[in-house]
Amino acid sequence: MGILDRLFKGFRSLFRKKQLSIGIYGPPNAGKTTLANRITRDWTGKPMGKTSEIPHETRRAKERKEVIIKAAGSRINFNIIDTPGIATKIDFHNFVEEFGMEEEKARERAKQATEGVIEAIKWLDNVDGVLLVMDSAMDPFNQVNVTLIGNLEARKLPTIIVANKFDLKEASPATIKEAFPQHPTIPISALKGYGMDNLYKAMVKYFR
Repeated sequence: MGILDRLFKGFRSLFRKKQLSIGIYGPPNAGKTTLANRITRDWTGKPMGKTSEIPHETRRAKERKEVIIKAAGSRINFNIIDTPGIATKIDFHNFVEEFGMEEEKARERAKQATEGVIEAIKWLDNVDGVLLVMDSAMDPFNQVNVTLIGNLEARKLPTIIVANKFDLKEASPATIKEAFPQHPTIPISALKGYGMDNLYKAMVKYFR
C-alpha cells in the first residue's frame, strides 16, 4: 500500500461515523416494529414501539440510539430507526370496512399514515443501511417491494432482506430469495425470535 493510500485510509477512519444509522423498512404489517422491538429487547432490554394487527400502527419514525450488537466475534454500534409502513395507496375506507373504525378516526389514521410514508422516504437520506422486512407468507413481487429495492440500490445503501414470519405454514423465504438474489436474505420470526442469531451475524458483516 502506497503513502497516499495509507493517508486516504487514515482520513476515512478519522471521519467515519462512530455510529451507523440502520433503518427498518417495508410494507405495513410485515413486522417492522416487531423486529425493532426484538432487536432492542435483545440488546437494550427495552422494546421500541407498539404493534397492532391494524395496518399503519407506526405512523411516525422512531429512533433508538446506541444499540450495540455483538455477534460472530465482532460488534456494531448503531442507531435503529423504525419507519412507518410504505404503501402506494392508503384509503380510509379500508380501516372502516375491514377493522370497524369510526370514519373520523379512519380518516385521521389514513392522513397520518400518508404523512408517515413521506417521512419514511425522507429518512433514507440519513440512514447508512436498511433492514428491508418482507412477509414470507406473501408474494414478494409487489409494487412496494420492487420500488423500495430500486430506491435503495440507486442510493447504494447496504440492504439485508429480512424474510419475516417464516414460521408460518404458508411461508416461503426461498421465493423472496429468488425474487431478489442480489441481496442477502435472512429468514426469521421476529415474534418468536427464530433466526435472530443469523440476522445479527449478517448485520455485523454487512453494516460496517
